[in-house]
Amino acid sequence: MHHDCKRCVTSMHLRICHNRNEEAWLIDSTQSLRYAQARAASAGPDVSHVLPGLGGEPYGKEYYQALLQEQEERHLSRAASLKRQIAQLKQELQEMNDKLKTLQEKKESPGPQGLVDGKDQEPSDLLEFLHSQIDKAEVSTGARIPSEYALVPFESFTTTKVYQLEMGLTRHPEEKPVRKDRRDELVEVIEAGLDVINNPDEEDGQEDDMPMQRQTFTENHFVEGLYRTERDKGTLYELYFAKENSHEFRHVSLFRPFGPLMKVRSTSVDTASTIINIIVPLSGRTEAFVQFLHNFREVCILQDKRVHLTVVYFGEEGLQEVKSSLRKMSSEESFTNYTLIPVDEEFSRGRGLDIGAHAWTKGSDVLMFFCDVDIYFTLEFLSTCRLNTTPGKRVFYPVVFSLYNPAIVYGNLELLPPIEHQLIHKKDAGFWRDFGFGMTCQYRSDFLNIGGFDLEVKGWGVEDVHLYRKYLRSDLIVMRTPVSGLFHLWHEKLCADELTPEQYRMCIQSKAMNEASHSHLGMLVFREEIENHLRKQAYKTQSRAED
Repeated sequence: MHHDCKRCVTSMHLRICHNRNEEAWLIDSTQSLRYAQARAASAGPDVSHVLPGLGGEPYGKEYYQALLQEQEERHLSRAASLKRQIAQLKQELQEMNDKLKTLQEKKESPGPQGLVDGKDQEPSDLLEFLHSQIDKAEVSTGARIPSEYALVPFESFTTTKVYQLEMGLTRHPEEKPVRKDRRDELVEVIEAGLDVINNPDEEDGQEDDMPMQRQTFTENHFVEGLYRTERDKGTLYELYFAKENSHEFRHVSLFRPFGPLMKVRSTSVDTASTIINIIVPLSGRTEAFVQFLHNFREVCILQDKRVHLTVVYFGEEGLQEVKSSLRKMSSEESFTNYTLIPVDEEFSRGRGLDIGAHAWTKGSDVLMFFCDVDIYFTLEFLSTCRLNTTPGKRVFYPVVFSLYNPAIVYGNLELLPPIEHQLIHKKDAGFWRDFGFGMTCQYRSDFLNIGGFDLEVKGWGVEDVHLYRKYLRSDLIVMRTPVSGLFHLWHEKLCADELTPEQYRMCIQSKAMNEASHSHLGMLVFREEIENHLRKQAYKTQSRAED
């Protein structure tokens, strides 16, 4: 029970007792005044010698009667006021007792608790407000969102880096938390998460998980974190910890409702048996597919070993090369967890992903990663994909870092660096593709329940947005955050004439943004002016040398 509330109740009891004593004294005083008034009335003119008036004039009986009447009215008014105060204090006391009872029930039941030293709780009205902030925020259930622009995305961080969407002119897609308040905030959050894990409460559900409970986690076991701030509610933090070479993670959710951090939950997340079905729709692009398989082999086969590959190939041209590449990989790595589905239709990304989702036969449900052939992903991304999806509750829409044309980025080099060396988060190297919704991790059951893709859409683009909007308007939580381990490799983009005006506009917009950074494009636009300047400088230098 809250100590401040107890003090409030005690104070109210004292005030009630004090007011009752004063009320009793006033009643006794009023009775005494009435008795004196009666005596004054019966005493007659002889009482005038008691108190002389001005100049020795005696007061008359009427004066004493008026004085007694005035005192009686004042005492009666005060007594009435005290009765009203006592009634009001009684009502407040009843309300306070009700609040104390509610607080006691909340403390005894599992749920968000304030992480305050000494386990002292906040005053009841503040605590109720903080809990209401959690209820209003999108913490436990998804909020129905009207459009793709209204979602508040997460940003991700490690112990040394922050990956952020809103860059402006001075911020970078990947940077160290330079500002002290940001640095202190993230350190505090990680320490709070470690405290929750290492000092679990009964409702954290770890009593049946003794091996995990015996382990002590440190900052070195912090894997990654996500956070987002809803400006009228607070900041939600999702933290993940794991021991080295372990597939079992600790997931801690914390919430700062413009005040102390609130523990939402602390659970174990075992990803050891979570298979990811990577579905790739494809038509042509055989050279890109060879590069994709190289990445797939290094990450999925040699390291993760919990992935199935589904390739849905449209058309006949290039099909044999794709088959040959898959057979070669299968033979060299003894890998058989793949499915090739030839489709004799015009290419449609949505149709290909839909076919791949329905083709799964190894169980009723599976985690799917909708991927493109020009996507490069890391081992860490696969963990992020698993951790941020929950069937019936959460779908994951990572923001991909899209690389610019390497011929422009590295135009001053004789040879382009290998792809692995191009995977950096710099302004001149690429950008967060926050307008793209094609790469997503979601469970097959959620995809089927939501109705899948709009299969009437052909060609490039819009079907991804349609599916994304379906999830936004559902009760599922949409996890949206830039991911450090997911890259879109540059390739020349062709915008076909048969695209609709909306699709063509989106295609051209994507093509322009894919080419180079603002500064590099500016250098290309003003290349002639720059060359003229260099020639003039060379001429001046030569003239001075001749003089």
